[in-house]
Amino acid sequence: MQARPDCPPVAGVRPVVRTARPARARRLRVLAVLPLLASVLAACGGDEETGTTTLNWYNFPDDSGALQEAADKCSRDSGGRYRINYNKLPRTADGQRQQMVRRLAAEDSSLDILGLDVTWAAEFAEARWIREWTGEAKRRATADTLRVPLQTATWKGRLYAVPYNTNTQLLWYREDLVPKPPVTWAEMIDQASELARQGKPHFVEIQGAQYEGLTVWFNTLVNSAGGSILNPRATEATLGPPAVRAAAVMRDLANSPAADPSLSNQMEDQNRLAMEAGTAAFELNYPFVYPSMKTNNPELFKQFRWAAYPRVDADRPSRPTIGGIDLAVSAYSRHPQLAFEAALCLRNRENQLTAALTGGLPPTLRSLYDEPELIKDYPFAKEVLAALESASVRPQTPAYQNVSIAISHTLSPPSGIKPESSVDTIREQIDRALRSEGVIP
Repeated sequence: MQARPDCPPVAGVRPVVRTARPARARRLRVLAVLPLLASVLAACGGDEETGTTTLNWYNFPDDSGALQEAADKCSRDSGGRYRINYNKLPRTADGQRQQMVRRLAAEDSSLDILGLDVTWAAEFAEARWIREWTGEAKRRATADTLRVPLQTATWKGRLYAVPYNTNTQLLWYREDLVPKPPVTWAEMIDQASELARQGKPHFVEIQGAQYEGLTVWFNTLVNSAGGSILNPRATEATLGPPAVRAAAVMRDLANSPAADPSLSNQMEDQNRLAMEAGTAAFELNYPFVYPSMKTNNPELFKQFRWAAYPRVDADRPSRPTIGGIDLAVSAYSRHPQLAFEAALCLRNRENQLTAALTGGLPPTLRSLYDEPELIKDYPFAKEVLAALESASVRPQTPAYQNVSIAISHTLSPPSGIKPESSVDTIREQIDRALRSEGVIP
């Protein structure tokens, strides 16, 4: 196995294997890049005047300033060895993935550190677009890191990214309407139906639109019922009775008084707004709703409480699906050693705490959940940590985009779900996707 010829090998980093190309194609490529050779070599050595290497970090757009602050701080702390340039990707996950996929497919060497959605590691690793973390880099990446977020960065037993932040849903409810939060979905639907009978706010706000949020809802229920969508090797669908049970819960909610009339069009932000407007009693959502309620409806905020995500069965804990961003190093970076070092700095203890306090991004470091400063702003930190420690991840496969589409399209609208036949359709479409019968969007 040979390291990239344009930069020295990286300690603790597995080199990228190149496939052979026809001789004529290689000659044409050499001719095409000759004019750029001088700049490429200079880039490996850094800026000749300052000795500082620029590392390009591509990540979601952050309005809080936490990501830019982390980039600036790590740049200062590097002692002049590197400067991190934070590049904002499009706001939507699809747009982020599309931009990076196109540039990585073109072997764009200007990408160094990549902020990956937690569903992308398998696809990017299988395509050999990102480098494996090994040796000391891996040891530092895994130290104190929560187990489930690490799963999202792992493919075929190898670590391909470091968890930067994470996310999970809780049950949010109004204490003036619900003195004691429900433990199961059945209890919650019953409580909401009783509130409806009394003419009180009663809706259960959940993501029912035909998009990724609907897939997350189904995945959470399947795992909470003791099942999984794929087998451990991601070679076939393993839905079975737990998936039928999950689909039935979704159908039961959608056809009950608990369902918001806009359920089939609702995403996270619409759920937040409905709760803040006072029309709902329950909300399944991420922690960003807490500071939002505090700002937008201070009166209702006094009654705003949280609890564990509802269970499918009373004797089995819930397993909410986690979100978040993992940091990977591009296979085409000319500065991989510095990129690994910078990625570790970006997600260190101080920067994760800042991102949690100013950007609302739950940390992936276990010890931070005992930090008094975090607990002060996150009074629900204990519940978030408990959810993360029992959480589930979305199906890990390079074909995830197709798997997600198969689920969300089949289960939309939730009121039309036929549990057994809907699950059969999902199984058939997933198996086709895993056999590469179709193109990943």
